Amino acid sequence: MQKMPSSSAQDRQIEIWFQKIEHGEIKLPRFQRPQAWDNKRVASLLNTVINNLPLGVTLLLNVEEEQFVSRYISTAPETNHRVTEHLLDGQQRLTALWRALHNNYEQVKYFVHYPKFAIFDEYKAEPELEDVGKVFTQTRWKNKHGVNMPLWADHPDRILNRGLIPFELLMPGDKSNEIEDWIEQATASKKPKDGDEDLMKKLQSWMDLQKEINKVIRDYRETIAHFNLPFLALPVQTTKETALNVFINMNTNSKPLSQYDIIRAEIEGVKGVSIDDYQQQLDQQVPLLKDYWDLPFLILASSALIQNKLPNQRGMWDMKKDLMIENWDKMADGLSKMVVFLDGQGIYDKNRLPTNAVLSVIAALYSHVSESLDERAVAEKLLRKYLWTAFFTDRYENSAANNAYKDYLALKRVILSETKEDGSIFSEEDVVIFDQKRYPLVTQEELLSVGWPKRENIRARGVMAIFSKLGAEDFADGTKLTRQQLIDGSRQYHHVFPASLLKDCEVNENLVLNCALISDKTNLNISNKAPYTYLLERYQWATTDDVDARLATHLIPAEKLKNEGYDHLTEQECQEKIAADYHDFVRERARLTVKAVQKLVMGEHISVGALFEEEYQLPASLSNLHGAINAVELSLRALAASVLQAKSNRPFDQFVSERSKENVAKKLQRYLSDNPADSVENYLDFSSQLNFFTLGELKDTITAINNYKYFEAIFGNRHALNNRFRQLSTLRNQLAHNNEPTDIMVKDGEAAIIWFNQILEAQEV
Repeated sequence: MQKMPSSSAQDRQIEIWFQKIEHGEIKLPRFQRPQAWDNKRVASLLNTVINNLPLGVTLLLNVEEEQFVSRYISTAPETNHRVTEHLLDGQQRLTALWRALHNNYEQVKYFVHYPKFAIFDEYKAEPELEDVGKVFTQTRWKNKHGVNMPLWADHPDRILNRGLIPFELLMPGDKSNEIEDWIEQATASKKPKDGDEDLMKKLQSWMDLQKEINKVIRDYRETIAHFNLPFLALPVQTTKETALNVFINMNTNSKPLSQYDIIRAEIEGVKGVSIDDYQQQLDQQVPLLKDYWDLPFLILASSALIQNKLPNQRGMWDMKKDLMIENWDKMADGLSKMVVFLDGQGIYDKNRLPTNAVLSVIAALYSHVSESLDERAVAEKLLRKYLWTAFFTDRYENSAANNAYKDYLALKRVILSETKEDGSIFSEEDVVIFDQKRYPLVTQEELLSVGWPKRENIRARGVMAIFSKLGAEDFADGTKLTRQQLIDGSRQYHHVFPASLLKDCEVNENLVLNCALISDKTNLNISNKAPYTYLLERYQWATTDDVDARLATHLIPAEKLKNEGYDHLTEQECQEKIAADYHDFVRERARLTVKAVQKLVMGEHISVGALFEEEYQLPASLSNLHGAINAVELSLRALAASVLQAKSNRPFDQFVSERSKENVAKKLQRYLSDNPADSVENYLDFSSQLNFFTLGELKDTITAINNYKYFEAIFGNRHALNNRFRQLSTLRNQLAHNNEPTDIMVKDGEAAIIWFNQILEAQEV
């Protein structure tokens, strides 16, 4: 048996690692898996680096001649220089550092959160909730025109206003010109103008701000460049077999104590009881629970929330362990009811769960839900709103534990009807996750770029959850999707438009909108058949009505699959036609999905029939109210345009909030995508831009502190105006979502309409 060669532990700073990567001196053996870390793990690594915390060692093999077929680190330059090192262990860390510091991931951008520079409240630090680390991630997607969304993530001034600094500025190497240009752009709007009062003082303040930003960037750059990422180096004489053995051992043999192991020992020391016995009993009572997540995490996170602690490591450490045991039955009952609730929503296991952040929140909230049927029904509607809103907003993209904690506290107050200091009752308006101005719902355009659901993608799994809730009937036998089918593997992800049909069409076939969870069937020869024809041949259908009905349970619009096929076309015509049909199909499926989302986030139950019906006819009386509200909106837009245009040549830039500007830009982009014959030049004036404002954005513009002085003579007391806007928007939202408004909503809405009309008519006189 060959003697294991000795290895030497050495230190190496990140800037040295990067130099070697840039020069092509380090490569990966081809047997290494591709980069697999999601953005949460990358962000966790970046947090470790910028906080200068210890990081584990990597493993290198020194080489003179390469023993393994190798490849470059993802996105690194392919220099063809002599390779001196193979990276056996640590490629996930190095690849994540390389790509994040270049900010070249397609679907996420990384920032350092430095809250001192933020001007928006939601981006300012909350020390009592803030975890160690200051990394902020923003998911990206491309609209139909190929523009990266959201727009603000590429604009230095908007980035700085959120208290963020992009990671590419922190990369080791000479970045002085790039940093100087970025700071100049980020602070341009804050630069004083000639003629400003106290010009010199403001100019000095502006220059001080630039210096402070530069210092923050420099300090972070120093920390990153000199951060030590140590390594073990196997000598060049190490055989190929030995190197593989070391690689396998370092990747599989180490199993450190888990957090649960440590807390378990602490509980046994304090209470003298075995938490393993409790866990085993819970597993026997609720055997489906472990399908959703590891039992230790569910137990600790739910227990922490019940004690009003964060559902993360810090909260789990901080909670009282003796109280955890005292609350065990309450926690176990909550987890049991959570399983029943999720099962009712068509969510059966962790592989289909969009985000695990909701699990402990729902379980802990059930400990406060009354057993009264009426009260429980109200509470469970609230839980449905929470669940689906979590799946289709960005609320849990960052700081998931902190946000889950805040949502739990707010939802608990609503369920318990607690009162505020002013004597009013807590309501859904006090729950941040429901604020669609801060956390807008997913759009049709965003859905068109969401990838395959096997990956850990909140949005992709959320879309599949909708299909599951609708029953997702199997194409072959018509059975509805069940938990057992997922366990036995009889349901698998399949392309609706077959991948082989799309392979030469320069489209992304791996979209969630091209996915169906159905039973496996041996592929037939696809040739150039239309997808509908192909599906008819692949599965045993009863009638075409049967086909359409089963497809509809997946929100698949059958009409978008039907055409005469492609055999009669030239190769070029065929590819163009297939691509056009595919885009038409996914866009219509996206529209239906958004329609379902809008109902689910209101706590409504959805049905295939309701989602596919053409139009919903309101009763005549409510239809008249809807028209009256629209008339008030139009008049308010005209009034806002008239007043603000008289005060500025650039009212949109001067009087509209950054958040509203971004939302208007997104809506205008979507409109132009759907109306390619139109042009952006037709929407440069303020009146046209106001047409893309929601009623809430119009209210915010009129009632903004710096703007209201121009409207006070018209509307009087600002509090009274806000109340009238609330009455109007409450009724409008009910009607817009096809919900039956209560008598109080109708009366309040009618009063608001009369009030606004009287004021608006006086302005016309």
